[in-house]
Formats: sequence, structure tokens, C-alpha cells
Amino acid sequence: MGQALAAAIIEEGPMDLKLKTISKSGIAEAIAKAELYRYLNEPEEAESICRDILAADPKHMLGLRTLGLSITDQFTGEGTDRYAEVEEIFQSLADPYERLYYTGILYERRVKAQLHAGRAPHTLLPLMERAMHCFAEAEHLHPPGNDDAILRWNRCVRLLQSRPDFEWEADFASFDAFDSPPV
Repeated sequence: MGQALAAAIIEEGPMDLKLKTISKSGIAEAIAKAELYRYLNEPEEAESICRDILAADPKHMLGLRTLGLSITDQFTGEGTDRYAEVEEIFQSLADPYERLYYTGILYERRVKAQLHAGRAPHTLLPLMERAMHCFAEAEHLHPPGNDDAILRWNRCVRLLQSRPDFEWEADFASFDAFDSPPV
């Protein structure tokens, strides 16, 4: 850093770290940037942009949806994942189809993150069933030509079929409390 710049910084004192509000006319461009950052696997940047969008327009549905997805992109399967925050975001979506569809994505991504973190698959079946229930309900409400809910449903089915350890609970369900080991 040059001496003149360093002297100017020292003279001015500490910076005012106050967030600035974007203009409403800049929201479309900001959404495009948030989506680009998601595609580049930089979800923290996308989340920050979405929060700027929502500061300018708190009811911006695409901003809310992208924020929720940006947070799910950060799931690790640990207790620090912000599942409740994302559920609240997706439940605030105005369109009933989107509420169901994106809530299903939340549950599906939560299952995948927890599988990746080493959680036993059979413990995640109820959560996967919730995801699939959301996708099935969304399918009934889908806009013409939009088969996204079916595509997500099929992915869940394929995930369940690809992991035989998801079926352990089915075997456990046949366990009778009065069963005992052979004598």
C-alpha cells in the first residue's frame, strides 16, 4: 500500500461499516448475479446479494426463493445448518405450488447433506418421505408444462433405490417387542 493511501486511511479513521441499500431498479441485475454465484458454487455470495435484494423489496418472491436455495447450497449435515430459517423462507412464498416444491427441496437437500455427513440412512426415511409428500402435492398444483415436481420425486425414488441401507427400517418395523433371541 502506498504511503499516501496509508496516511489518508489513518487520517480518516475507521470506516463506517453500515450496509447500503440497492435500488429497486437494480434488483433484476442483482438476481442474475445471485444465480450466477450459485452456479459458480459460491452460495455465501449469492446469499449476501439476496439479502440486499430483500432489504430493498422484502416481498420479492424470486429473491426469497433464491435466498432459501443459497442457504441449502451451504448444508453440511451438521447441527449448524439453518433448516428452520429456510423452511420459514419457503413457507413465506406466495404461490402454493412454490411453497410445496421448494419445501420438498429443503427436505431432500437436508437428507443428502446428512447422508454425506455419515448419518444412518434409515434414520432419514421420515424426512425423505416428507420431501416426497411435498413433491406429490406440488405435482397436483404444477403450472402447465412444468414437471419439476415429478423430476424431484423421481430423483428421490432413485436415491432410495440406490441405497439398500434405506430399507433397514422396513426390516426393523417387523421386529416384535416380544421377540427374543433363540435360547
